[in-house]
Amino acid sequence: MAPVALRSASGVRSYLALNSHFQRRSISLNSYLISPRELDAALKKNVISKISTAPRVIPLSAAWFMPNDPERRTGWDSFQKKRIPTARFFDLDEIKDHDSPYPHMLPTNEVFAEAMRKLGIRKDDAVVVYDTEELGIFSAPRVAWTLRVFGHTHVHVLNNFRTWVRDGLPVETGEPSTAPEPSKYPIPSFRPEMVVKFAEMKTIGYDYGKEGAEEVQIMDARSKGRWEGSEPEPRPGLRSGHMPGSTNVPFQEVLDSETKCILSAEELRKVLESKALDPKKPIVTTCGTGVTAAVLEAALQEAEFGPVDDRRVYDGSWTEWASRVSESSNLVRTSKT
Repeated sequence: MAPVALRSASGVRSYLALNSHFQRRSISLNSYLISPRELDAALKKNVISKISTAPRVIPLSAAWFMPNDPERRTGWDSFQKKRIPTARFFDLDEIKDHDSPYPHMLPTNEVFAEAMRKLGIRKDDAVVVYDTEELGIFSAPRVAWTLRVFGHTHVHVLNNFRTWVRDGLPVETGEPSTAPEPSKYPIPSFRPEMVVKFAEMKTIGYDYGKEGAEEVQIMDARSKGRWEGSEPEPRPGLRSGHMPGSTNVPFQEVLDSETKCILSAEELRKVLESKALDPKKPIVTTCGTGVTAAVLEAALQEAEFGPVDDRRVYDGSWTEWASRVSESSNLVRTSKT
């Protein structure tokens, strides 16, 4: 039998640390938006072992459809129909603040951590969030933004699953045969600098046009008709219209019309500049319930447009705004006002 080389305890620790560092680098994804080919290559480098503690790349489905979807599609149905192998499903309608009357408010730190544990996601995993083949880009940026708000470091958005499928990359169908192995995800820290709440938005609305007030730009991702107040909101009884001084940038305008991928940085800058937005001033993105506001936030990141530390999402968005501001406040504007 050949002699076995012995290593000291410190030598073993150094070897393991070096090996872990090599594994981390080998699956690193450098940009927020990543292509299907980049994700496919990274997944092939995952260490497939229940006992391995090496960081992994985890595909996370954020499949979600509007409550008034004419085909009555659901995210879970879409996930079972077609998904990336080893993907987990993030339920946008469940992982939220259930005490809030508004649809998709951020969950508590504890609820978020418990969701990550059940999904088998570890704190040092690289998570790649993706949408449905049908919609291209829609709710994935919201889920990715949520992970970032709770301090998850390695978060990316796939641009996009429709292209993944068309490129012939692997997919699974049916209900997953096994549940993920639960993780020990710690209670995270919340990053308040990424989020705007109602009280601050109300101040911004009242200050609009006043001399000396900070010029905060509001980008609204809803359709032109809803923004103008000429079309109804999808939620019964909710007024349509817009916040004072807001700029209408329907989220579809930052997507390719055919592939539904987020546009290139150069194309995005052209769209943003056409809206007379100033890259030097603070930006808040909003929409109906805080979902497609994150599409605009992802577009701002990709275009490197706006102050890096002052691009934020209004969590409650129009549903909270129209529900809470009074008729007499003049904080709901339309194309006629």
